[in-house]
Amino acid sequence: MSPQAQSLVQSVDWLAIAPPTIAAVVGLVVLVTDLFVGDNRKALLGWVSVAGLALASLALLPLLDGDRSTFCLTGEADVCSYTADRFTLVVQFLVLGGALLTALLSMTALKDADKELPEGEYWFLLLSSAAGAALLPASRDLATLIVALEVASLPAFALVGIRHGDRKSSEAALKFFLSSVTATAVSLMGISFVYASTGTLYLTEIATRIEDVDGQLHTLAQAGVVLPLVGFAFKTAAVPFHFWVPDTYVGAPLPVAAYLSVVGKAVGFSGLILVTVIALPSYADVWGPALAALAALTMTIGNVGALRQRTTRAYSAVRLLAWSSVGQAGYLLVPIAAAAYSEDAEKAIGSTVAYALMYAAVNLGAFAVAALVNRTKPLNRISDYRGLYASRPLAALVLGFFLLCLAGLPPGIIGLFAKVTVFSAAVDAGLGWLAVVMAVNVVIALFYYLQWTALLFRAPEGEPEPHRVPAPLTAAIALTAVLGVALSGAPQLILRFSDTGLF
Repeated sequence: MSPQAQSLVQSVDWLAIAPPTIAAVVGLVVLVTDLFVGDNRKALLGWVSVAGLALASLALLPLLDGDRSTFCLTGEADVCSYTADRFTLVVQFLVLGGALLTALLSMTALKDADKELPEGEYWFLLLSSAAGAALLPASRDLATLIVALEVASLPAFALVGIRHGDRKSSEAALKFFLSSVTATAVSLMGISFVYASTGTLYLTEIATRIEDVDGQLHTLAQAGVVLPLVGFAFKTAAVPFHFWVPDTYVGAPLPVAAYLSVVGKAVGFSGLILVTVIALPSYADVWGPALAALAALTMTIGNVGALRQRTTRAYSAVRLLAWSSVGQAGYLLVPIAAAAYSEDAEKAIGSTVAYALMYAAVNLGAFAVAALVNRTKPLNRISDYRGLYASRPLAALVLGFFLLCLAGLPPGIIGLFAKVTVFSAAVDAGLGWLAVVMAVNVVIALFYYLQWTALLFRAPEGEPEPHRVPAPLTAAIALTAVLGVALSGAPQLILRFSDTGLF
């Protein structure tokens, strides 16, 4: 074998790639099993999917003893396409844990849909998307990064529009698809510019070579830096690439909306971190100000949009959570922007990861309670939550706790702690103006979070409608509540994620 051909032979560490691989394999198993399972036993597919996602999450444990890399060039052991470091494992835990909770919510939603949703296809699409989302934070070359991004995204389009004959669902899926395809095309153009400028797709190699680009290619390289930000800004629902969010969340099945709000954001932020901080640190003067402006704009537009929701409007609860997720995306962007100015970029990135973990737990919990209310109030208006404490005291207390966490108020200590961590990252990086914008937005968000929380404990209108809560939905609410309370009781646990191991 020639030396050139030999350099293309790559090593494979099966243990390192186990988490996304398990999710993908279980997805295929579910798809094939669906062909042989009768309609009265379709629930089995849900339990297999839950077990597969739990197994994929457990596969992270053997990787905690140290960094592992695979698909490396033979002649250059440090040039790899897949790396399972601390950053990778934390984001994979967020993704797979979020997908697991989504699966629990989906079991109830599929049962209530009474065969309106095709179960085999639903579980296959969810597991496929989760596999792509788990692959993305481990990607260390731009080709793998884009493939992982699309594997995570394409099934999500189908999940949004999976309701047969539902015009609202189809419209949401089309809007989501067209917007995402456009953003991906722009990102691919930028990546092609980076490759033309540097001659490599590996992130660490790009970081070295892009500093010495030929003068004639300098403008091309700058365009290659800016354009990929558009694609990842879309995935994170950053303004002005956020317009798909409210309609998509309303049109999608509620578990899918929950999945997009957490796992979709994790995909966008992890990709954004890898492209900017790892591949393009020398262009921090380009992407740093751009992300700071995006952060300020995103949190402001998101919170103002949530503030404008009328309590009696159909689906206003879901729309408020959608606009709230846009505002939360702005907070998540702050530490990434701060990494461009900070002497300790790793600490700044750790603030984003820590905030993302807090947001994932409490936002999925809020969607879980929304799914509970949706069973008797399908229009899911904010006014439908009035007097929830009278009929379901535990659900009302849990939702109130989640909303206070998102607002950053006690007893939601973990929300307050995460916001202070992000605020500190901005101040330490010298972005005082961005910290002020964030403080103003936190105050704006207090109004609509507290308004919804107060409504839970008001006197109900009419008689409550009692019904039994299915076990999977109960488990999802309980898991998120336990996680939120545990982190609020010991918020220092979040500090462990400030060391991402990226550098």
